[in-house]
Amino acid sequence: MRSMSALTTIPPEWLRLREGADAAARSTELVDLLRPALKGDLLIRDLGCGTGSMGRWLTGRLPNRQRWILHDRDPQLLALAITDNAIAEQRDITSLRASELAGTSLVTASALLDLLTEDEMRELARACVKAGCPALFALSVTGQVEFARPDRLDREFMAAFNEHQRRETDGRRLLGPDAADAAVRAFGFGGFDVHLRPSPWRLGPDDEALAAEWLRGWVSAAREVEPDLPGRPYLERRLTDLRVVVHHTDLLAIPKVVR
Repeated sequence: MRSMSALTTIPPEWLRLREGADAAARSTELVDLLRPALKGDLLIRDLGCGTGSMGRWLTGRLPNRQRWILHDRDPQLLALAITDNAIAEQRDITSLRASELAGTSLVTASALLDLLTEDEMRELARACVKAGCPALFALSVTGQVEFARPDRLDREFMAAFNEHQRRETDGRRLLGPDAADAAVRAFGFGGFDVHLRPSPWRLGPDDEALAAEWLRGWVSAAREVEPDLPGRPYLERRLTDLRVVVHHTDLLAIPKVVR
């Protein structure tokens, strides 16, 4: 698989800003489905861990004693994520192989799959399947956004943003909003049971800083694809009412034999 090293580094400030919305959105139903499959002391690998928000959310929801291995290519983020029960491993997570997952109880990630290519998704699923390791992936974008107050340009900006998410970068065609479907295919071909649950951000007046930052990034990305879109007037109208639902999907893949 190609390296992900060309991807833009994610600022820790953005990850901190979104952590509360991520925690509120992730599916606890999938954790309930996962829990019976986990036995004994647990070794959990968090792929693209960022500042460690997935670990902070998931640790108390899983049974037994846990040891975490945090994978990320950014040493600054790894330094922020490390905890007493975790070790950090700076690496390209697309190069993981089944042999490296030996003894792993769970592979998990948050807001990662849409940054992979279809080949990388297949290879990641293949590694989990060969190792017999469950996988829990949270917050993959679906491409759907719903504003409380519709605007005539919403669909144009949404379509352009989704094309940006599917962009080619350094020879890699990203999955973007097609990520969950690609993961279902990849794990399904491997014989795993795959479960999906919605995990939307529901942003309102209490989330003004996050909603505004998200909106600016959403508009900017859309205009990279369609520069003629009227970004400034649209943004000014939208900033007056930041009530929005940003849809995501959570996915759990479990070997059939451990259900």
